[in-house]
Order: sequence, then structure tokens, then C-alpha cells
Amino acid sequence: MINDAALGYMKDRQLPQAVIDKFADHKERIFSCAEAWERHLLALGLTALKVTPDPVLIASEGALWGAIRHQGLLRDTVIVSDDAGQFRVGVHALCWVHAERLVHKLVPANDKQRNAIEIAKRMIWWFYRSLKEYKRAPSPQQAQVLRCRFDRIFKRGATSYVMLDRLLTRLFRHKDALLRVLQRPEIPLNTNASENDIRAFVTKRKISGGTVSHKGRDAR
Repeated sequence: MINDAALGYMKDRQLPQAVIDKFADHKERIFSCAEAWERHLLALGLTALKVTPDPVLIASEGALWGAIRHQGLLRDTVIVSDDAGQFRVGVHALCWVHAERLVHKLVPANDKQRNAIEIAKRMIWWFYRSLKEYKRAPSPQQAQVLRCRFDRIFKRGATSYVMLDRLLTRLFRHKDALLRVLQRPEIPLNTNASENDIRAFVTKRKISGGTVSHKGRDAR
């Protein structure tokens, strides 16, 4: 279904406005089957486009999201993710493990930068433990304390390591998603459980589901 939710998804995924307008201006909005949707994409001239982002993929995801919202599904659902674009829909929360992993991946050039990273990681995990305690006994007063503490950690901008400062500023811009648990204490703080659920499938796909070279593909 093409509705405001579908068009909003396409815009958030940075689909060109000219492509979005094709869907918005067309009178056909509801598609009863995959074949009807594919015919619509073909009629709009999108299937032949070889650009990034893929208009067929993004439009199809948007239409599915539009149908979900139209049917009133997932209204109270919070989607916790690693901030991949396809999961950035509805009420969204970010995984704290993935957030800390960005800091962990920084490569310091000297002891001063190495020390700045260690302090930042220590502060993040200290804050993470505070969020876990909050989940067990949430209160408006403690939520406000944690919001202020978050600001002190991520809004510093003066750690003596420019790359770390930029990363902390980037995480600060995602404050609402990282602190979604203060509004919804029942949600998890990370995506570990869901990733473990699909790990066997992903491992099997990685081993036997494809190749990494043209020769390998031809041989298969």
C-alpha cells in the first residue's frame, strides 16, 4: 500500500524525491498481490534503474510498511536495531552494544588517545549498568537523572581525541533512540537475543549460500 507511512519511509531511506513523486501522484495505491506490485514498478519505469539506493527495494519495503501501518499492526512495538536503515521505522531504539562497538573500533595513535578511549568505554558501560538497574525499578525522577548523565557523557566534545569527540557527538544525536528504554523499560538494551536467534541461519548462508568471486559463481 502506498500511503503517508510508505512515502515517509521512502523519504527516510533517501529515495530521490522524483521517484517518490511518481508513487504519490499515481492514482493506484493498493496492490493485492506481488505480481500487481511488480507491474506497477515496471509501469513507473523503476525496474530498469541501476542506481543507489535501489528504488525497487526501497519502494517495496516502503509499501510493506505502509500496509502494516494501515492495518494497525505494530502500534505499540519498539524496534531495537543497530541503526541499519531498513529497521529505522515506527518507534525505534538503538542497541547499546553496537553503540559501544563504534568506540571500541577506534584506532588510537598514542597513549593519550588510548586513555581517552578507555575512559569513554568505562563511562558508557557504567551508564549501561545504570540503565539495567532502571529497568528493574523505573521512575520519572531516575529517568531525568539518567538523561542528564547521558548529556555529560556524550556532549563533552573535548576528550583530546578528535575522532572520539566526533563519535560521541554522533551518538548524542541519537539520544532519543538510545534512551527509549526510559519510556519503555520493558524493551531490551541490545539486539543480542535476536542476533543469536538467527545466527545458525546466517552461518549456513555464509558457508553454503553463495560465493565471493565470479569464478566461484560460474562454477556453482
